[in-house]
Amino acid sequence: MGDPSVVDAHFDSESTGLVETRSRLYEIWAHPMTQILLISFICFCCPGMYNAISGLGGSGQLDPTVAANATVALLAATAVSALTIVPPIFDIFGPRICLLIGAWTYPLYSGALLCYNHTSNSGFVIASGAILGLGASFLWVTQGAIMVSYPLADKKGMAIGIFWVIFNLGGGIGSFISFALNFHSKSGTVNDGTYGAFMAIMSLGWIMSVFIAPPHKVIREDGTRAGPPPSGTSIGFRESIKQEFFKFVSALKDWRIWFLIPIFFCANFFYSYQQNTVNGATFTLRARSLNGALYWIAQMFGGIAIGSLLDLKYLTRPQRAILGYVFVLVTGFSIWGGGLAFQRWENATGKHNWLDFSHGITYVGPFWLYFWYGAFDAFWQSYCYWMMAALADSPHEAAKYVGLYKTFQATGGAVAWRINALKFPAITQLTINWALLGASLVVAIPAVLAITPSPVSGEMDDSEDSPNEKVIG
Repeated sequence: MGDPSVVDAHFDSESTGLVETRSRLYEIWAHPMTQILLISFICFCCPGMYNAISGLGGSGQLDPTVAANATVALLAATAVSALTIVPPIFDIFGPRICLLIGAWTYPLYSGALLCYNHTSNSGFVIASGAILGLGASFLWVTQGAIMVSYPLADKKGMAIGIFWVIFNLGGGIGSFISFALNFHSKSGTVNDGTYGAFMAIMSLGWIMSVFIAPPHKVIREDGTRAGPPPSGTSIGFRESIKQEFFKFVSALKDWRIWFLIPIFFCANFFYSYQQNTVNGATFTLRARSLNGALYWIAQMFGGIAIGSLLDLKYLTRPQRAILGYVFVLVTGFSIWGGGLAFQRWENATGKHNWLDFSHGITYVGPFWLYFWYGAFDAFWQSYCYWMMAALADSPHEAAKYVGLYKTFQATGGAVAWRINALKFPAITQLTINWALLGASLVVAIPAVLAITPSPVSGEMDDSEDSPNEKVIG
């Protein structure tokens, strides 16, 4: 017989190796950047594919009115739920459950469009849009809370940039899928295989939600946790809503957030004009698919560009706030100035769904304008998220601000899509977009100038949401 001590030593060694492997995997899973990557890929699969559909103009349908009305229902549901329903559920159940509740509504919407291809059942599309609006609230409030609170203060610009690249890669790849599947189509409506492919990818994103870590298990580079552990006490849902209301009112005592509401309102306002009126009404189906792909890819570069500016090490946080503001202002007025020139030219042609990449130089100018529209969306929304990150460091506080952001973003989007559904003239829609952009930036000036310097690494405030425990390991 062999020596038992040798056998025991063998098992001890094997056991130690398994524990070390498990410990290493746990550290990787609990790292903030891992969680940023996870939520980025979930958004790649779900809203990324949704963006690919909506970027086709009319969600790939010949008549854009049904998609416009579904989008109004979606945004109205988001506006109501992001501020009232989702934050207390997030506080009680955490990010994983919220994502599982919300993400399944994306393949449902794609399935409704597939059904519409065969039945013309507009009611199902609009109803699924409203359900998606509720689900999107769960997804986006969770995403925002993770993105602006899990990383350290000097890593938030990078986190926003990484998220924006991966998320918009989803829209880009989805649009390339549509481009390939509909390259020879003459119908003006995408085929069944396109919607089926989107449903499969969206379902994968929903499944990935099970790997999201709760805030108290996420350990930052300085040893602090991203959020406090559960209190261990159970309270009723009604009591939770009451507490949530008082916490929300407390969060709104920071006057700076009020001056950011107009830029929140504008964050999705220009989608209806750009996607339905510019892309959907001007280009052929295959050109719309190609434009949509490059629109979302432009957002990847836009996210990297502004994320890098907002993380410049040799500038203080107040200086970065001003730099980001000036960058958004200058690029915005330049791009929308080009949009005015395009719209005047397009109105003069008097044509509809006519421009294709086979037209050569005629196509190039409008294509580049649409590309820069996509980049500017990344500039605008990334700056909104960075401003919220400068105001909130805990996941629960971030959830309040993101809920406020999504509410006003959705409200603005619903108004814009309703304007589009009512078929306001294209030049009127452009004028409304540009005027709101400029006015909201003016209103935001006091908040931008009041941004404070970054806290010392590991320094936390004294609120109950502050994860002041430092992990020693």
